[in-house]
Amino acid sequence: MPNNVLIEAVRKGVRVFDLGRLLFVGMPQSPNHPHYWHALPRRHGDMVRADGGSASNDIITMGTHVGTHIDAFAHVSQDGRLVDGSDAYDASVGGRFAKLGAHTIPPMVCRGVLLDVPTALGTPEGCAPGYEITPDDLEATLERQGGSVEAGDVVLIRSGWGRHFDNPDRSVFIGGDSGVPGISEAGARWLAERGVLAAGADTIAFECLRPGAGHSVLPAHRVLLVESGIYIMETLDLEDLAAQRVHEFVFVASPLKFYGATGSPIRPLAVTTGE
Repeated sequence: MPNNVLIEAVRKGVRVFDLGRLLFVGMPQSPNHPHYWHALPRRHGDMVRADGGSASNDIITMGTHVGTHIDAFAHVSQDGRLVDGSDAYDASVGGRFAKLGAHTIPPMVCRGVLLDVPTALGTPEGCAPGYEITPDDLEATLERQGGSVEAGDVVLIRSGWGRHFDNPDRSVFIGGDSGVPGISEAGARWLAERGVLAAGADTIAFECLRPGAGHSVLPAHRVLLVESGIYIMETLDLEDLAAQRVHEFVFVASPLKFYGATGSPIRPLAVTTGE
């Protein structure tokens, strides 16, 4: 598309859906990663300039897999090997993954597809705790929506579990006892067969967590990150997108260029025409 056509489309108006979750102290997150913390080491009035001006500043600490984020290929290994076949331990010598860290994840501006699974299955509020989303479910969702999944797409899978993110009982969203819905290993292979660039979901683990099992086994992570070279995004806010029945859009996201890190926070956007 010529640049002037793209600019004219923006001038006519676009709708932007913010798919990133609010980052705040105490938010629900995976227990496997360092918690988010935010503090003000300098407050207004701590130092006042001669002209009366003052400034405040912050310090933030967090794991790179907290809140809405993307997994780098360095995040998961299988039998000691990473996606490129390299030795996972050797690749981390020096405390950085020089070849497969978050700094190597490209900015994404591509076609995005929302698969609103619970609506397609007749349970629009969401899938049941611990429900395994199968290839048949994904196919049924595509058929109902009348869309397609193509090579290079970013596919976002709504389970409906995102409605629990703001529950004052943070354990509900984590779902340790209840389990959390998500795709199966077969569902991950369905995505891999279609050559998608990345896949995301509205949960902390992307894939199905069985009741009481926690993160003990994550086969979809193995299939996508290690076997197929497909990025994974987690803790997306997909509720507004689904409510507006926006199933195809321009997906925009860019990780922070943390050198050698295993993941990065992102603030993904779904962009559609203003009509």
